[in-house]
Amino acid sequence: MKNYILIALMLMNASVFAQKGAKIEFKDKYNTIDYGTVNKEDDDGVRVFEFTNTGDEPLIITNVQSTCGCTVPSKPTEPIAPGKTGQISVKYNMHTGPIRKTITVESNAVNVEEGRVAIKIKGEVVEKPVVNLLEKKTKSPMMQ
Repeated sequence: MKNYILIALMLMNASVFAQKGAKIEFKDKYNTIDYGTVNKEDDDGVRVFEFTNTGDEPLIITNVQSTCGCTVPSKPTEPIAPGKTGQISVKYNMHTGPIRKTITVESNAVNVEEGRVAIKIKGEVVEKPVVNLLEKKTKSPMMQ
């Protein structure tokens, strides 16, 4: 009988401490999108982070801010209903070199500290190699 009472008390405590409210869960592993190695001329720099509201109240994204002006994020303008998905678009300006940027998302989500979560982009932007068709080849195709 004591075991049943103990189990009942544990279940009641678990339900009291269960978080109610909006919750944000990003699709990308570690909240990161990897551009890989991309050619500056062939890529527009836009990537999209998808997320789901796994909570029981509407999710409101209040602010999305980048660590620098070379990365421009855009947030949803409407609340995301429970069980629905939303998107945060990020445009990187494609300067050559490594990409390591963090974007802070502020919301009413109860499953992240103070409603803030960091999303990241990484990769490398390279110049497209220039091929000179008039240049002499050092080896002929027959010698390979």
